Amino acid sequence: MGSYEVADMMLAVIPHMLNQEMRVSEYGNAAVIARFLDEVINQGRLEQADELVAVDFVELDPLPGQRQGREGLKEVIGMMRAAFPDIHWVADETVASGDKVVTRFTWTGTHRGTFLGVPATGRSVNVKGVVIDRLVGGKMTDSRILMDNFTMMQQLGVIPGP
Repeated sequence: MGSYEVADMMLAVIPHMLNQEMRVSEYGNAAVIARFLDEVINQGRLEQADELVAVDFVELDPLPGQRQGREGLKEVIGMMRAAFPDIHWVADETVASGDKVVTRFTWTGTHRGTFLGVPATGRSVNVKGVVIDRLVGGKMTDSRILMDNFTMMQQLGVIPGP
């Protein structure tokens, strides 16, 4: 086999190998997000965020008063768990591409503590949204979350319903 034939063969194989590597990486990134939802949010094991979230994590659309960094994210989740002790997130759909994972989610919970200045109402909420997470080296580095806060506030009775 001549050197040109070997080079041609390698050029044909390398893109396939890169695509395979990217798919493995995308699968790994989606698995990190699934662990984060289950262990950190649903189970309240905030210490697990240390394995899954970069220390300099950036929330691109932070909640009012949310600090940046992994500790800021843990504080927000702790605040949400205090306000909704039975909080449960479900990934309705997950799409991974490159270093990003997009998750369409629904979370439910019963409002038992103050949330964003709203005292406990005892009402249940069902909140839909989408989050785009970027991961580097198997850790979440930044996130953009968009939730249906208007409907949630209607469900809490803060805003009149339709």
